[in-house]
Amino acid sequence: MRALSACEVLAAFKAKSLTPSAYLLACLNGIARSNPKINALTALDIKGATAAAAAATTRWQAGYPLGPLDGLPIGVKDLQNTKGLLTTHGSIRARGHVPDDDLPMVARLRAAGAIILAKTNVPEMGAGGNSRNRVWGATGNPFDANLIAGGSSGGSAAALAANLLPLCTGSDTGGSLRMPAALCGVVGYRPSVDVIAHPTRPLGWSGISVLGPMARNLDDLTLMLDVCQGYDPDDPLSAPYATGRFTKLPSTELKDLRVGFSEDFGGAPVEQSIRETFRARLKVLRPQVKECRVADLDLGDMDRCFDILRAESFGVAFGEAVAQDPDSFGAHIKDNVALGHTMSLADRGWAHAEQSRILRKFNALMTQFDVIVLPTSPVSPFAWTQSYAEEIDGCKMDIYYRWLALCYRGSLTGGPSITLPCGRDHTGMPFGFQMLGPVRGDEGLLAAAKAVETLFACSSETARPLADMQTLPHSEVDLTSIVTHPPDLRAASATERRALRTAV
Repeated sequence: MRALSACEVLAAFKAKSLTPSAYLLACLNGIARSNPKINALTALDIKGATAAAAAATTRWQAGYPLGPLDGLPIGVKDLQNTKGLLTTHGSIRARGHVPDDDLPMVARLRAAGAIILAKTNVPEMGAGGNSRNRVWGATGNPFDANLIAGGSSGGSAAALAANLLPLCTGSDTGGSLRMPAALCGVVGYRPSVDVIAHPTRPLGWSGISVLGPMARNLDDLTLMLDVCQGYDPDDPLSAPYATGRFTKLPSTELKDLRVGFSEDFGGAPVEQSIRETFRARLKVLRPQVKECRVADLDLGDMDRCFDILRAESFGVAFGEAVAQDPDSFGAHIKDNVALGHTMSLADRGWAHAEQSRILRKFNALMTQFDVIVLPTSPVSPFAWTQSYAEEIDGCKMDIYYRWLALCYRGSLTGGPSITLPCGRDHTGMPFGFQMLGPVRGDEGLLAAAKAVETLFACSSETARPLADMQTLPHSEVDLTSIVTHPPDLRAASATERRALRTAV
């Protein structure tokens, strides 16, 4: 039952062959059995979810569901506020933080009938591609609990792959939706900057950070996306669109697609084995499309540009708090803030101008293609005890997030990108196939992704891999062994609650 897609579950609710209460119970039983193996879910609201499921059951039986997600339990990333449910950001500063309100995206999901059952694990304040922190511990990969699930939406990706929940939320600055989805064999979507209002980002006019959905397949993802999308006056980059925008995508056939490809997004380090797996996927795709040729993604000084924009955002979000209490932050946050202190107003001006140049080069490139495809991760998942990939193809990483370049370089355009599960790599771990679309070309990219998903599903070599939670052993190193400050509802002062910020 838990392996059913969100659309299948909702269809069963409508047919009255399954009730929200029965489905919730199945999810809770699965969580009890499997979550200890991967540590994907953090805080749970079992009492509230049980009452909400009972109410949804009554509505479905009467034929009057509250909305398109009525009775569906979901996970919410632990960076995103959930009213009345512990939201720690993976930070010892917030290990007792219980918000008074929902993040607007969460409020939209709740209004559509979704049941907010659980929070999903993250790196501290969302910093990095490995979801581990001192409050909850680390999240292990459902295909091998000794390895990373990715980050910062790692708990969400792992929960989906393990069939703990049918839908989860995420956010993305440098790949936080796409990287964990790729490493866990699910779908992660970074929408264009105007699609989902993000009124809590520290710099309202900088769209480097976006919110987005995660699911096991495209149909589930677009169902969730259509609920999440919307305008908020506190996010000046968001825009209003009609409901149904993503549930009725344009019809796209592979034979009409002009596909560009890049193995390394303009020269980022990528392991040779990953290149070979990507080439094998291109071999499957190429005969089916109108055109498939190399796309030149050398768009500018993307790494320095991202460094400055990220440091700017982290400095605004955490700089004051780090100065006041540096011991309450981990190295990644402090390193980002310190990096920002080395930069000048001239650096900031250059970065914003360079991002504009990158956008315009990308726009010109996209006149030649409908989509551009590339790998999502440059490496196979590594041990969760390792903070980040320190070396790729003989190249040492100069900062903890550099290994995410295949994702964060795409973030600079402000356009949509998606990763699809696409078989396994040479180590037997999930392989993610990334697709980029033109700015505000969300419907077109999603329609193309649906066509590619359908193609890949036809072969066991390229279909979404499935984790076996029954046979999955626990991590050799206890995933909670790194916990030093476990959740404590008495721990956060009112001042700390008011000062809580996020940059992802």
